Amino acid sequence: MMYLFLLLLSFTLTYFIKNYYIKHALLDEINERSSHSVPTPHGGGIALSIVWFIGLFYLNYVGEIESSLFFALLVGIIISIVSFFDDLYELSPKVRLFAQAVVAFGGLYFLGGFHSLGFEFFSIDNQIFTNIFAFFLIVWFINLYNFLDGINGYAGSEIVFLSLAGFLLFGGSHFIVLAVATLGFLVWNYGNAKIFMGDVGSTLLGYNVAIFTLYYGNENPQNFWIWIILFGVFWFDATLTLIRRKLNKEQLSIAHKKHAYQRLTQSGWNHSKVVLSAMFLNSILFCIIYFISDIYYAALIAFGVLYLSMKYVDKQKGFS
Repeated sequence: MMYLFLLLLSFTLTYFIKNYYIKHALLDEINERSSHSVPTPHGGGIALSIVWFIGLFYLNYVGEIESSLFFALLVGIIISIVSFFDDLYELSPKVRLFAQAVVAFGGLYFLGGFHSLGFEFFSIDNQIFTNIFAFFLIVWFINLYNFLDGINGYAGSEIVFLSLAGFLLFGGSHFIVLAVATLGFLVWNYGNAKIFMGDVGSTLLGYNVAIFTLYYGNENPQNFWIWIILFGVFWFDATLTLIRRKLNKEQLSIAHKKHAYQRLTQSGWNHSKVVLSAMFLNSILFCIIYFISDIYYAALIAFGVLYLSMKYVDKQKGFS
């Protein structure tokens, strides 16, 4: 019953926020990075975030979430608030980066740090290295999720997939809470979007994925690679695009439309086709994890699938 309440609350809050933003002309304007052609309200992530944190407090109250995970996820309130003001006033990159650093430190503090980074034949257990690595992973996941929130339904569908996959593989009511909080918003965002998520939602989701990756990685080093595979569609696109732009000697701070999902829309694919294709690719990655017991072998296969998918995107619309 609680999950149904949260779903309806997310749906209703998104509706009222949409109407409020339209009434006060708080619209996402068209720019060089946009994949849409009509100014649209962009505060849907507010509803998603509110419902998510209500659900978190409920889970903590009934004892259905481990305290370190609860407090680590709760730190995400900071990035949501900062991103809310960034949506309205376009804060400086230094302010955004400082906020990301604060939540990265906070999340790692409550998780007790990142214990070990395991590979096939060895592991890195030096706490200085693993925690520096984890710090940058959190900051990168926050940013890349924001980068990949560019077409209708994409960012929301990705977190619903990750939540359901996480629940199937690890259990945990927090995954269901995150899924229903996002689904209520996604009703208004999928297809012909009536409202966008905005940074207030996308940065929080990126932070959550980073925390899940590190938390479950602390339980078992192989779990880290499970989350890397599950999140592969997003991080592979964002990371490869960043590397390519760097090799092209582009100014990385300048907005662009070179991510795989953007190039597919430029080639003529509509937003729904791109999202459904990404979810199909996600399903393949999930099957790789589920049916291949050796996680390192599974990771190699998954990276191969991601590489081939990127080569397909390049054929549809080349990277230039």
